[in-house]
Amino acid sequence: MNVNEFYNEVSRKVDTDKTSIGVAETKRVLSEAFKILAAMPTAEAFDIVAKSISHAAKKLS
Repeated sequence: MNVNEFYNEVSRKVDTDKTSIGVAETKRVLSEAFKILAAMPTAEAFDIVAKSISHAAKKLS
């Protein structure tokens, strides 16, 4: 999966009947989040990503 496919997949998940969030808004938010991560020390950025993935995995269970 490339970055664009990732952004599109996220957009499909967040655009629901209750919350109308378009592809452009989703891509902008994700882009800003990655900019923030890129500005962090690598270890700190990966720690946040790891914790976020762990938190998301709990929601899938």
